[in-house]
Amino acid sequence: MNAISVPLLQAEHLAVTVGAQPLLTDISFALHRGEVVGVIGPNGAGKSTLLRALCGLLPLSAGRVLLEDCPLSTYSPRDIARRLALLPQLPNFEVAFTVREVALMGRNPHLGRFEVETATDRQLVAEALAAVDVTALAERPITTLSGGERQRVFLARALAQSPLLLLLDEPINNLDIRHQLDLLDLIRRLAAERDLGVLVALHDLTLAARFCDRLLLLDGGRLLAEGSPEQVLTADHLAQSFQIAAQVYRDPFSGQLSLSVAALAPATSSLT
Repeated sequence: MNAISVPLLQAEHLAVTVGAQPLLTDISFALHRGEVVGVIGPNGAGKSTLLRALCGLLPLSAGRVLLEDCPLSTYSPRDIARRLALLPQLPNFEVAFTVREVALMGRNPHLGRFEVETATDRQLVAEALAAVDVTALAERPITTLSGGERQRVFLARALAQSPLLLLLDEPINNLDIRHQLDLLDLIRRLAAERDLGVLVALHDLTLAARFCDRLLLLDGGRLLAEGSPEQVLTADHLAQSFQIAAQVYRDPFSGQLSLSVAALAPATSSLT
């Protein structure tokens, strides 16, 4: 990553309010090409809201989003889709398209109104299906797949978009541990090989520490901490945001940052 390059994505004092309820308040950060940034925080911290706001699916009450140094508001929806792919946490798809057809939908932003897919489009889809290990399922209706299999198909669709930026909301939900590791390793390789920017919301703090270059810790819609995994995953930060007692250490087997956690004891009071 070139430290002096223009960020691929910037959030400047981002705020989202629904009704009278603030969901995000004063969020600022930057994401560069080739970088994997994890978004962590307890349930309700604002992780999914942040990802949706960054791609223009939620209106901002303050601040702005810059994509390649231009305000997101200056791009058409098609131009955004050519640069940015969002994988939501629970994609809903009840029409019995085949896996290949679903992945081909990722090419739509690159096609004209009456254009059909070319050999290049079909090759990109084949590569995306292979990357997430679902080639064998290509002719299966997506409605017949398990939750984990569907999750990988939707990631293939996002990869088929050939985006500059991937926004992934809990992409390892419903996956077994082997496919969790394979998928996060794939994300890291894609970021390096294709110079992608990746913003990924994760619940598993140990996996976030292992696979992310930097972390954003959200708490109550605010950015509590930002930095390397070592800087963010501290006992104080985790106690404040997750209400847990944590010991952070280097795993002797993997050499990776890891956590040992327990729930904080409830405060006691004495009656007089």
